Formats: sequence, structure tokens, C-alpha cells
Amino acid sequence: MNRDDVEIKCSKNLYRGFFEMNKYSLRHKKFDGSWSDTISREVFERGAVAAVVPYDTVRDRIVLIEQFRPGPMAAGAQNPWMIEVVAGILEPNETPENLATRETFEETGGELTDILPICAFYMAPGSSTEYCHLFCGRIDSADIGGLHGNSDEEEDIRVFSEASEIAFARVSKGEINSAFSIIALQWLQLNYKDIRRRWI
Repeated sequence: MNRDDVEIKCSKNLYRGFFEMNKYSLRHKKFDGSWSDTISREVFERGAVAAVVPYDTVRDRIVLIEQFRPGPMAAGAQNPWMIEVVAGILEPNETPENLATRETFEETGGELTDILPICAFYMAPGSSTEYCHLFCGRIDSADIGGLHGNSDEEEDIRVFSEASEIAFARVSKGEINSAFSIIALQWLQLNYKDIRRRWI
């Protein structure tokens, strides 16, 4: 099946602020060939994002960030400060690669000298348009660390680097529970030897 097998009856904007929420009334073709009844679905309009795991092959260190996240807070998490890889929202006419490079500099103060695509995926396809382009980036972590962030957006970001084995262990221990960060770190762990051969 494809997009032609969905009929949108109407759409209505429910909220427009930093993000947007729309309600769709639609029907779609079913696997038995018939059509569904008209259904209503609210969709969180997030759009495209990019995330990158910055990796220093010379020192075998991964750059990570920690910052407050309102989602876990609203869900009742005891600690709404999340350890993550670098990520940001795609701006008009910006490529995912350029976004990954820009966000790395803005959030960590470091510059990527090479970048590799990992994959792209929907973050929550049942309720959101958010589509993540995921990368691995080569970086020099020698002088990276401290507090960063865009003051215009009230960002307060702690930046640090640590040995790759420690970062990988954080995933196993449940210390990292951001989806795109888990995918990025597990990909790097699986491709660890190949990446080191490529960038050393």
C-alpha cells in the first residue's frame, strides 16, 4: 500500500506554538482490500531532526551532552536530565548533514571533520511526524567540555567526553534512555572496528 490508499477528509489545527498539533479525519485501505471507517487522529507536527554521535578515534572517546528535558518530567521521571548525543531541528533549506555539523558546534564547541550517515527513522509514527536523520561524526575531543547552549533558547547543556566503553556501558545499564542516542551508540559499538580503521 502507499499514500494513494489514504483519504484525508479534513484536517484542523489544534495548537501552534513552539510545536504544532493537528487533528486529521481520514480513512485508509485495509489489508483485505476494503476501506476503514472514518477515523480521527491527533498528530504532533515535529518535522525533521538530525542527531550525531561525535566520536574521537584518536583518543577513543565519545562526546555526550546532558540537559533538562520536559518530556521525561511530564512523564514523571525522577531525573528529567538526559544524557544524549547531539541533536537539533532542521531549519528551512538546511541539509541534515549541515544541521548535524552546526548543532555539534553550537552544543559542544567542537567541529566535525567527517560525517557518516547511520540511518533515518520515525521517532513515534503512531502520533508524530518527527523524522530523525542519524549520523556518526569524527571529532577532536581534546578541548571539549564544560557548559554550553544557546542562551536565546534557554539551553543549559553540560558537555563531556568519555571512553567509548563507558558510553556503551551506559546503554546497557539504562543510564541513557533517549531513543536516538541508544540507536547511535549501539550502531557505533557494532561498527566500532570499521570506524576506527576508517578514521585513524
